[in-house]
Order: sequence, then structure tokens, then C-alpha cells
Amino acid sequence: MDVQDFLLQGEGREEDKRQAWDLFQQAFERQMKGDLEEAVNLYKQSLACHPTAEAYTFLGWTYSFMGRLDDAIEECQKAIARDPDLGNPYNDIGVYLIEKGELDEAIVWFKKAMCAKRYESPAFPYLNLGRVYEKKGQWADAISSYKQALALNQNYTVARKALGRLISMLN
Repeated sequence: MDVQDFLLQGEGREEDKRQAWDLFQQAFERQMKGDLEEAVNLYKQSLACHPTAEAYTFLGWTYSFMGRLDDAIEECQKAIARDPDLGNPYNDIGVYLIEKGELDEAIVWFKKAMCAKRYESPAFPYLNLGRVYEKKGQWADAISSYKQALALNQNYTVARKALGRLISMLN
């Protein structure tokens, strides 16, 4: 995420936005190092300074690392309420629902992610939808979803491997 995008979101004092950005970056670093409790704390501090859809989404992602899927979904719903145009939280909810075994419910969220106006990785929901269709034994739909992911990002190795694996399995 670009710092300017983060700082320009919503109303608020520039000082609060800058502090929120600094805390967000610290939280992300902690998250990537596996210090999840501290990451949660820092994301919450960032949100207290200046709430953004991204910070809610990343807090949810951290909760998912902790196995707290319901909390992760709740944070993504807050992100959507904050910015319904951001695609990431829709996709993330779908992923969390897959993890909970709620495949049909996940499909709805991936389709919402596909319609999002702002999404840095629009191929993700297509790959994830393909994963759902594959789990459900809907091979043609899975292949179609994987192909769409590749149409959006021809270098998406995970989608290429999923497509190749599924086609090989069916032959």
C-alpha cells in the first residue's frame, strides 16, 4: 500500500494519519516476524489514531494466523463498512470461510471481491473460487476460475500450478 493512499483516506488530522501509518507499518513487521499479539496491539493503536479499511483487514489477517477466524471475519466486515470498494476484505472473508468448511458461503464473498473497484490483486478471488469449486468436485468451474486468474495475472504461479494439476488429474 502506498503511504499517500493510506494518509489520504477519510477525514482526520494529518498528524493522526501519519501516526496511524507508522503504527500500521510496525504492526505489519511484527506480524511477519510472528509476533502476533504485538501486531494486534499495534494494528488496534493504528485504528485508534485513524481507522482505515486496510488496517481492519490486516488486523483480521493477523487474527486468522492466530486461528481466530470469527474475529478475522468481524474485522473484515469493519473494513468493508469503512471502504466497500476495497476488494481484499471480501476475498479474505471467503478464505476464512473455506477454512471453516463453509464453501457455499465463501463463493458469495469471492464474487463480491471480483466486483470490487479497488483491488491490487484481482486474480486472488478467482484462484480462491477455483479452490472452492475443486473441493466441491465442480471441475469445469474450477478450471474456468483458474484460467480467469491467469488472464488477470499471467505470472500467477499458484494459479498456473492449480490449473495444471487439475487438468492432469482429469486426464
